[in-house]
Amino acid sequence: MTPTTFSPELLLYSKTHNPNPPTHLGSRYHKAGGFLPEAGNTVVCHIEKGSRTQTVLIEAREKYLVVPEAQQFLFTPISSLHMTLFEGIIETRRRPEYWPNDLPLETPVDDMTKLMAARLEGFSMTDPFNVAIVEARPSGLLVDGATEKDRKIMRAWRDAFADLLGYRQPNHEDYKFHITFAYAIERLEDEALPRWQAMLDDVAEDIRRKAPVFELTPPAFCVFEDMNHFHELLIFDFDA
Repeated sequence: MTPTTFSPELLLYSKTHNPNPPTHLGSRYHKAGGFLPEAGNTVVCHIEKGSRTQTVLIEAREKYLVVPEAQQFLFTPISSLHMTLFEGIIETRRRPEYWPNDLPLETPVDDMTKLMAARLEGFSMTDPFNVAIVEARPSGLLVDGATEKDRKIMRAWRDAFADLLGYRQPNHEDYKFHITFAYAIERLEDEALPRWQAMLDDVAEDIRRKAPVFELTPPAFCVFEDMNHFHELLIFDFDA
């Protein structure tokens, strides 16, 4: 059945409803395809390699790749699939609200990573959490804690990192957890919206059925040079 209404998330990728250029186009990736250098660090949970969840998400990603407008998106590698738990610093976002308040904005990223890693050394939060899909959107999946308890624990992790590292980004309280499949190069025409909504609904339903709780690795402080790979430096094991 052709959808008659579209999710707000889908409309963000519509040329008609959101004519602005994609946020990271030109800084994180370019129109010809391919990621640009954009060094930084972050705290993420990777998808467990070889898990049922990884298989299900690869199947979901394939459904994105066969939609006619797939060439309007730049896809991240399967090996980089992750959920960001807390946003670190990034070369292209040197502003006070995105940076530890006691460290100079001009500090090189490599030096920032060392300083932040030193603050995180020995950090532990023993409470584990389960993650589930909320909905699918053109760039990938929106996710959150599987239960209200899980959601509270995930927010507690974010608060703990913010307190330890010395900054809270503007979206700290209402941050939307997500798993990125792709970045938009060009927004969607109106005629594409019904098939995209149908595909997104199908993806979300399929994931809920096959992977009701995601198999994720423990949170890890990672460094990256671009969006192709996130190298783990510190792992915050739930059993610490």
